[in-house]
Parts: sequence; structure tokens; C-alpha cells
Amino acid sequence: MKCPYCDADNQSHVVDTTRDTQGGIRRRRECKVCGRRFSTYEQVLRAMPLLVKSNGDREAFDREKLIRGIQTACAKRPIPAAGINALVDRIETHLQQLGRDEVSSRVVGDMVIEGIKELDPIAYIRYAIVYLGLDSVASVRDLLDSLLAEQGTPPSARSNAVKSAQPGAAPIAEAGVRIPVSQDSPPETTSS
Repeated sequence: MKCPYCDADNQSHVVDTTRDTQGGIRRRRECKVCGRRFSTYEQVLRAMPLLVKSNGDREAFDREKLIRGIQTACAKRPIPAAGINALVDRIETHLQQLGRDEVSSRVVGDMVIEGIKELDPIAYIRYAIVYLGLDSVASVRDLLDSLLAEQGTPPSARSNAVKSAQPGAAPIAEAGVRIPVSQDSPPETTSS
């Protein structure tokens, strides 16, 4: 181990060792030559399989890219970063346990969509629209209906929720009432 301050080679000793939750080891070291302390971090590097895209291209697994995609779906939702990291950790572990050189990117996508469904239903819908290529309101509604059915929401409550979200109605959350908005007349203004 080379000292980052005086460049002394193999002239340090370990003062303290701690392990983190991801399996890494942090070591606090002290240089015998200059007396300064520094930290090193050790982590086992595991081989990750290449992802085979639907068009046949191969791409290295990128943890940060996966986290960014999940964070986009979870934007402005009450999902802790630890939940997203735990999901990505599970996906990485699964890919490593497969023991293959190449894995379909669909495997990762399916694991993400199931994991997001457990984290937050709104984030799940956002991710599913893009991942599943839903390109019509009917296909999104089918997805919503299946999600509501899984959650045990009765069909009558589902249809009432859809009716209350009809275009042309403005929500009044405090009163719990919806007031129709006319598109023909301009809004009323008060003069002072």
C-alpha cells in the first residue's frame, strides 16, 4: 500500500477496520514514514454479465444507469433512496448468481418493474408505460385496472375513480366536490 502523502511503499499499518453493508471493507491506515493517516476501501469485484438488448446489441451492466432510470420513475414520490438502492442490489445479486456471460435486458427490466411495483404504484405505472411501450389510453387503463384488481379495489370503486377524473371537471379537494369548467367562457375576474 502506497502512502498518498509521502509515496512510501508498503510502509503503513492498519489502525482500524470496519465492514459496510455492501460487503466492502474500510481500513484506516497510518504511514510509518510520515505519520499521516489515510483510509482505503476494499470491495470484491464480481463479474457482471453483458446485457443483450432487443435489437441484439450487447451492453455492459451499468448500475448508475439503472439507478437513474428508477429515480426518474420515482421522481417526486415518497420513496427513500435506500429502497431504490436495495432494489438495484437485489438485481445485481440475481444477475451474478445466474453465472452467465450474457443475459437478456428483459430479465433486468422485468425485475425492475416488479420491484418498483412493490415500492410505489405510481412509480410502477410511470415505468410500465415506457417499459411496456403502452401507447394508448386504453392500454394504460388496462394496466391501471389490473393494478387495482391486484390491490383488491372493487370494480365499482374503480369506475367511480375513473368517472371523477373526467375532463372538464376541476377538482376542489377541500370540499370534495368537482365543479364543471366551461371551455366556452373566459374566467370571471373581479375589478377593483
